[in-house]
Amino acid sequence: MLYAILCYANEETVFAWSKEEEAAVMGRLNAVQEPLARAGKLGPTGRLMPTTAATTVRKGKDEPLVIDGPFAETKEALLGFYTIDVETLDEAIAFSKELSAVNPGSTSYEIRPFYVFHPKGSPA
Repeated sequence: MLYAILCYANEETVFAWSKEEEAAVMGRLNAVQEPLARAGKLGPTGRLMPTTAATTVRKGKDEPLVIDGPFAETKEALLGFYTIDVETLDEAIAFSKELSAVNPGSTSYEIRPFYVFHPKGSPA
């Protein structure tokens, strides 16, 4: 089963890390990711730019409205994601707990199963 693990944290804290703090956190996160990567179960991962770089397209009754920034205002913002291919939700939870253990501060990891869709004519 494919799972997306959505990473939420306080972006003011994360984007205020020094280069040394950033390198230390990423080193610990890479160590957690390595076993899944070696097993061929880790898909694309990414860190999103700050919400100040976001644009939201929101559809209501009228034409879609384009808004600078994220739609939701919250202390924790979606800052990144992992995609993993594991057999059970328990494996996805265990991986998320490991990520949480090495990531400083308050973080949340939302786990969602997902399907991959390939538009007609696109490479699979």
